[in-house]
Amino acid sequence: MKARFKPKFAIRKGDSVVVIAGDDKDMTKPRVVKEVILEKQKVIVEGVNIITKHTKPSAQNTRGGIVKKEAPIHISNVMLYDPAQKTGARVTRVRKDGKTERVFKTKKTQGGK
Repeated sequence: MKARFKPKFAIRKGDSVVVIAGDDKDMTKPRVVKEVILEKQKVIVEGVNIITKHTKPSAQNTRGGIVKKEAPIHISNVMLYDPAQKTGARVTRVRKDGKTERVFKTKKTQGGK
């Protein structure tokens, strides 16, 4: 991704998120973000998109074998988890005392019924 400006995402490392698309879709089960890859617009989420990787024996791993690990998924397929609503929720940035905070949007602020 060649961009003039660095993209800003609402999701950071250590956040609780829900997966909203894909094989591991679950809107009620919160999971933890392990890593955010800004250049590729992807995130690695704990327990999501598990792949099996065959490894050769090496100095660190003398036996080799099959290793299960998480693969990245696109950042648009996850949503921040709101414990008050017990589901995924949209966020907005609000400036308080010169600092930017993330605030969950409610049904009232989204224009819903």
